[in-house]
Amino acid sequence: MLSLKWGGGYELVSLGEIGNFYGGLSGKSKNDFKDGNARFIPYNNVYAHLSIDFNETESVKIEADENQRALEYGDVVFTGSSETPNECGISSVVTQRPCEKIYLNSFCFILRFHKPIVTLPEFTKYLFRSHHLRKEICKTAQGVTRFNVSKNKMAKIKIPIPPLEVQEEIVEILDKFHTLTHSLTQGIPQEITLRQKQYAYYRDTLLDFKELAP
Repeated sequence: MLSLKWGGGYELVSLGEIGNFYGGLSGKSKNDFKDGNARFIPYNNVYAHLSIDFNETESVKIEADENQRALEYGDVVFTGSSETPNECGISSVVTQRPCEKIYLNSFCFILRFHKPIVTLPEFTKYLFRSHHLRKEICKTAQGVTRFNVSKNKMAKIKIPIPPLEVQEEIVEILDKFHTLTHSLTQGIPQEITLRQKQYAYYRDTLLDFKELAP
């Protein structure tokens, strides 16, 4: 079994070095969201799921000559603003290859990695919700009554790039805990709470690279 502390063989790189940030839908009016001919991912889909759920979409009108950016496999999607810094930059990852063009709401933004992608989408869905990265992302929020993520600050955040076999093993462990935790719809409340704490512990411990930074 994988050690709870990585043994090396990885590097820390800033998000700005390995990807670009892009906005969601732009230039849309209320009428464009009536009887649309295309689908887009709403804000709540991003906020609620580790992976984008293509079954939870809404419609929007997209003209043939519009320059709107569709989601791609491997994209990391973030909520752009919130009333509190702690709820800014909540992530969800495109872990399936879209079978059609699907767009993103205007209140979220995309981190698109350069090709070839060096991180597994199944790995990044856990990485960007780990305690350490959530803390760093929250620091990028700016505002008074409503907070917005600064993409310039986000670009400076560093993430680990462990070997693919390490990423795969981390995913295997966390998938099991995630499935177990979210399948507990019935049972003793204390047991459900315990499973949730175990999942959070393994996720944050496996993805805690702070002490291992060179």
